[in-house]
Amino acid sequence: MHSKLHHLQGRRTFLAQALGTAGIVTLAPALALGASELVVANVTQIYPVQVARIDTPTTVQQVSALVQAWNGKVAVGGGRYSMGGQVAVRGGQHLDMRQMNHMVWVRTDAMLARVQAGMRWRDLQDILDPLNLSVKTMQSYSNFTVGGAVSVNAHGRYVGHGPLGNTLQALQMVLADGSIVEASLGENSDLFRAAIGGYGACGVITEVELRLAHNVRIERTVASVPLERYVEHFDKSVLGDKAAILHNADLLPPEFNAPVSVTWRETSKPLTEPARLTPRGQSYGLEQNVLWGLTELPGAERLYKNVLHPLLQGKPAVKWLNHEASLDLALLEPRTRRLSTYVLQEYFVPKDNFLPFTRALAASLQRHRVEALNVSIRHSPADPLSMLPWAQVEVFSLVLYYKQRTHVAARTQVGRWTRELIDLVLAHQGRYYLPYQLHATPAQFDAAYPEAALLRSIKQRFDPLGKFSNELWRKYL
Repeated sequence: MHSKLHHLQGRRTFLAQALGTAGIVTLAPALALGASELVVANVTQIYPVQVARIDTPTTVQQVSALVQAWNGKVAVGGGRYSMGGQVAVRGGQHLDMRQMNHMVWVRTDAMLARVQAGMRWRDLQDILDPLNLSVKTMQSYSNFTVGGAVSVNAHGRYVGHGPLGNTLQALQMVLADGSIVEASLGENSDLFRAAIGGYGACGVITEVELRLAHNVRIERTVASVPLERYVEHFDKSVLGDKAAILHNADLLPPEFNAPVSVTWRETSKPLTEPARLTPRGQSYGLEQNVLWGLTELPGAERLYKNVLHPLLQGKPAVKWLNHEASLDLALLEPRTRRLSTYVLQEYFVPKDNFLPFTRALAASLQRHRVEALNVSIRHSPADPLSMLPWAQVEVFSLVLYYKQRTHVAARTQVGRWTRELIDLVLAHQGRYYLPYQLHATPAQFDAAYPEAALLRSIKQRFDPLGKFSNELWRKYL
């Protein structure tokens, strides 16, 4: 009996390895023994989704064939940094795009690049940096896949750029019938707009064509600004400064009332950091311990305010833009997620309502004793392109970075104060960001994104049977 079981397991292992080689499944053989064991998790390790199969294509033709062959629901994932099931659907097919990670072409004269959707920003930077080019707009960290960033219409710290969609030229997509199409403002424009920030509702993004920028030297300047004067400071000293490249401001617990403004400006000064890119595979044990201490040790917020930020302000820094743009998310990772994890939320509020909303946000975080590490302030002009714009007007975004315990009671508690924050931002004519935990009610989603009605109609045109889905759209669309 033992020898027969061993032989059967050996055959299953061989089959799983063969499927992996063919680009059909990339789970370890032990996880491929039964559909009931197939789970798609996200970076937080909470809200994993059990799926029927996981496929790992390497070409657009494979994506087309897989979509046509599967009769159930299909969800698409990249780096899996969305936190509420946006990359998977229960009982469905998960397309893991991370092996579609190659450069299609780069045209230095036109300042354009076309990449497969599963390529990570860091891999693209490896190609662009020797050409002295940079990504024009991306997240603050380089671990995300390009296609995933398009699907959430991500943004970073780039002054005046707004979301990633503003720098896109075209997309290649696979539709529900398996057809391979191009989408841009000049061709299939409704599909193009629906795919940017559409979380895979209408098709699979397989290639992304995006505009590039020059790699330049940048110098960091840090200033403490009264909360009441932050908008004035930003308009005059950041948005009004043509040399400003990157900007964010940090609000620190427990008061969240004294922004620390960090701006990187183009400069010709000598480098203080000679490396052109952030090295891969570094150890961030010290930073991880500091993050732990800031939420676990009594009085730790004073350490952040009185020690860490003064050190930051007193240390000059001149580096390449690509070095700052290639930061590794491992810098923010916990040592373990057994008892707790770090989570993000983000709220977008019109400029005129920045001050009252920020004060209301701080009061709510204090009242609920949220273990916040900081709230980072960004800016975006209005987004006229995407079908579900999180910046329907010029906005400031407030990114809440906090520690969440992993037990069920903690999730319930987080849901309560999250819905309170969503009500607050809606009351201030703002919106909340969709890549995070699905705590919003359907009524809150509809109030934040009334354009969803148009997305539903576009989806009906391109995906009439509703093949493309995920846990986000199961709840709201």
